[in-house]
Amino acid sequence: MSDLDRWIEQLKRCEALKESEVKELCERALDILVEESNVQRVDAPITICGDIHGQFYDLMELFKVGGDCPQTNYLFMGDFVDRGFYSVETFLLLLALKVRYPDRITLIRGNHESRQITQVYGFYDECLRKYGSANVWRYCTDIFDYLSLSALIDQRMFCVHGGLSPTVKSLNEIRVIDRKQEVPHDGAMCDLLWSDPEDIEGWGLSPRGAGYLFGGDICTQFNQDNKVEVVARAHQLVMEGYKWMFGQQLVTVWSAPNYCYRCGNVAAILELDGALNKNFKVFEAAPQDARGIPTKTAAPDYFL
Repeated sequence: MSDLDRWIEQLKRCEALKESEVKELCERALDILVEESNVQRVDAPITICGDIHGQFYDLMELFKVGGDCPQTNYLFMGDFVDRGFYSVETFLLLLALKVRYPDRITLIRGNHESRQITQVYGFYDECLRKYGSANVWRYCTDIFDYLSLSALIDQRMFCVHGGLSPTVKSLNEIRVIDRKQEVPHDGAMCDLLWSDPEDIEGWGLSPRGAGYLFGGDICTQFNQDNKVEVVARAHQLVMEGYKWMFGQQLVTVWSAPNYCYRCGNVAAILELDGALNKNFKVFEAAPQDARGIPTKTAAPDYFL
């Protein structure tokens, strides 16, 4: 068994890797991610997933419902870390799968894949607690800088963590962004990771303090200009797991059930077959007896 396969088996048991192994895994991942585009081309069939937020046992539930990688191709739309108890194991498992099966799993960046955000919402503290230093956090956040900003499935579905930007009319404008940096506070890269759709006309101010709100007219124009049928995104809790907007021109997919272990929502993944027919699979949080019991100090009590 190769090191990589051993690491995957270990991570699937929610057992952390050694610091030296994390370093090696991140170095190997870097070689793959650096070759990917800001708008990474992906072929159907594929299963699209939204936020995971360190909810490791619910990620295991997701794989039960959707099938294991590499038998199922996956696209994860960011926010792997923060808020849940197991950001380290969650992100490293997805990263190890990426290194082992680079053509079978695509990881794009969410607004939580950021040094600044992870210092507030749990990932940084979790790394300190589990490793006694910030080294593992540093290795992982350096990798965040190389994650793609979006993906394009069969030229027909545009996938992004947050949403659209007033400074981006075409996919080519995304392709030329220098993504290898901490998420900026404004501009195109920030907007792609932070914006939200809303029932308004045009653009609005985002209550998040970053990105924008955008209406159906904006989405329609973007889809027409770029010859795509649907924008798929994550970033917002949806109680039913998924939500269509703008006459099925945009869909939000949310994959963290019972978010923050208290919201009571279900989660969903979106399966696309070779012809891009859509099938949502809705699932609940992993049963209590399937979860490790986190220690009392495992995570601060972040609210939404």
